[in-house]
Amino acid sequence: MSFLKRPEQYPANYPWAITLEKSPMQTVRKVLVVLFLAFIVVCSWLAPMDSPAMKQVDSGLQRALVSFATARALNAVISVAQGTEASIQPLGFGVTLTPGQVLDPVNDLVEQFSNLMLAATVVFGVQKVLIAIGSYWPLSLALTVVALGWAGLYFRQIRPPPLLSRLLVVFLMLRFAIPVVTLGTDVVWKKYLAADYAVSQSSISSASGHADKLNPPISDSAESQGLLEKMKGWFSKNADVKVHFQNLKDATEQATEHIIKLIVIFLLQTLVIPLLLLWLLYGVVRRAIELPGITSAVSAHR
Repeated sequence: MSFLKRPEQYPANYPWAITLEKSPMQTVRKVLVVLFLAFIVVCSWLAPMDSPAMKQVDSGLQRALVSFATARALNAVISVAQGTEASIQPLGFGVTLTPGQVLDPVNDLVEQFSNLMLAATVVFGVQKVLIAIGSYWPLSLALTVVALGWAGLYFRQIRPPPLLSRLLVVFLMLRFAIPVVTLGTDVVWKKYLAADYAVSQSSISSASGHADKLNPPISDSAESQGLLEKMKGWFSKNADVKVHFQNLKDATEQATEHIIKLIVIFLLQTLVIPLLLLWLLYGVVRRAIELPGITSAVSAHR
């Protein structure tokens, strides 16, 4: 008794069928698909992409941590400046200055930037965990079994069951999606984002150090001076206060543009590009598994 039946012997609701197409192109495509699945099975065990992907995630995590530390340092400097009050008493009259309040908008942006950098470190940490889970051997074993079963049916010109095709897509995504997306994101990063990141990170690091130097203590310590010396010292100190805080404001505002660039860079690297690549990868895998060359025998017979 032959295992394979003629098309007309299948019931109308039979989910699998033998294709009626037996062209050379169909044969070539069949061989290529089976070879590709065999290659995928081998890669699932040898894991050639896991180690490079993990290194790229570690590099991204390190960059996010550096940016987070820089943002917190800049936030601390600005916060100190905001809380500074200059108490100056020329001729016995008290004058209190709070010039640091003009830094409120910049400090709000720096705080939001530091929160984003913290979120970016979490995203990179999650990617590391997902890569480790994907490389676990039971997943490779499940992918091997499903892929071999699917390829065996396809090689015999039998349409695989929909459930088997869905399982194959799921296991392929679980095993390879994160490494492929990570390496693809790294290609985009090196080509379009790395240079801007280096410039912007260097700028906000310089701004943080420069702002720290421009945040001197403000106090009045000239009790033993004469009246003329006190007047000169007061005018000089008042001018110094304005200069210091103006320079601090300029330094932080110059960093604002670079902070915004870094926000855009990390959003692209941790959210936009990975999601786009994940969507494209899922579409390609699903499209490949749907195999338009295999048609239902019942439909073809009709």
